[in-house]
Amino acid sequence: MSIFPKTEYAARISKAQAMMAEAGLDAILLTTEPEVRYFTGYLTRFWESPCRPWFLVVPASGGPIAVIPSIGAELMAAHGVQDIRTWPAPQPDDEGISLLIDALAPFKRVGTPMGQQSSLRMPLADWSKLNAAHPITDDAGIVRRLRIVKSAAEIVQIKAACAIGDAAFANVPNFAKPGTALSQVYRDTQSACLQSGADWVPYLAGAADQGGYGDVISPASDKPLAAGDVLMLDTGLVRNGYFCDFDRNWSIGAPSAAVAKAHHDLFDATQAAFTATKPGATARDLWTAMADIVGATETGRLGHGLGMSLTEWPSLTAQDETVLETGMVLTLEPSVEIEPGKLMVCEENIVVTDNGADWLSTPVTRDIMVIE
Repeated sequence: MSIFPKTEYAARISKAQAMMAEAGLDAILLTTEPEVRYFTGYLTRFWESPCRPWFLVVPASGGPIAVIPSIGAELMAAHGVQDIRTWPAPQPDDEGISLLIDALAPFKRVGTPMGQQSSLRMPLADWSKLNAAHPITDDAGIVRRLRIVKSAAEIVQIKAACAIGDAAFANVPNFAKPGTALSQVYRDTQSACLQSGADWVPYLAGAADQGGYGDVISPASDKPLAAGDVLMLDTGLVRNGYFCDFDRNWSIGAPSAAVAKAHHDLFDATQAAFTATKPGATARDLWTAMADIVGATETGRLGHGLGMSLTEWPSLTAQDETVLETGMVLTLEPSVEIEPGKLMVCEENIVVTDNGADWLSTPVTRDIMVIE
């Protein structure tokens, strides 16, 4: 059932257990979809149902313990997890919390991710009950340190997702014509992603406006594309549980001189960051390489980690001193202000290698693409 062999997950658990020994932890409690999937391969869309919590305990020795709604038992067993404890959810009076407390009873010191970009997917009332019965501490950054560096098998999956994004973007000029509503372009882009091989498209953002756009997170309007617009589309599609995350810009008709220069600057900034990428460099070094060309921006960061989640560690900012390692997958995402209220953003996906970096998305050309 898993996209990786059992040895992949065994290696992850073994590394986590070695780190637990160093940190003095007896177990790690996991509550979010990427964390549970990271250690088990358990891939399902059923996480979209917020009424059901899911728990995984990774002990300092032995196999993982799944404490999950009974509806997920068969699939979890198919992923090789042998200790599965279930309840008939939803059950508001006891949504698995008594089972979880029992599962954690043998372990003295239990950690869970509590740092940046972590979240807790369980009712806060149950979290209070759990801590009253068995206080939970921080996981000492173990899950972050594991997930931030991708295995060769994970990189293959992310590269495959990027290839699907490349194919979908190549199709955009066939339907993003002058007069077409931006909302329809969004729908057609999602369809192109699916037709190109995506499993689903949880993230699609972008914009279109004259001479640049004002933001890159607003929902699409029904305003039709017009000559002089800059169209940007940014997709985070998923293939086998792994994301790509990159964007493309098009000029509707010939670009203005300001738009053409902005795209040149974005291209140059991306190339500079790519050149600066190598083991031992820092996230800040990549930010500096881009900011030296496009300047510091209000958005703060100029890229981030990528993998099982759309955005992961690190953030490419002036403050992030995370040291790059072989196997880290990053987005390079410079932005440039064309004029007050008008900007452009470029994003590519790369992987850190022993000798520098490799492209995962196919980088754009220096000149902006034009749709007539």
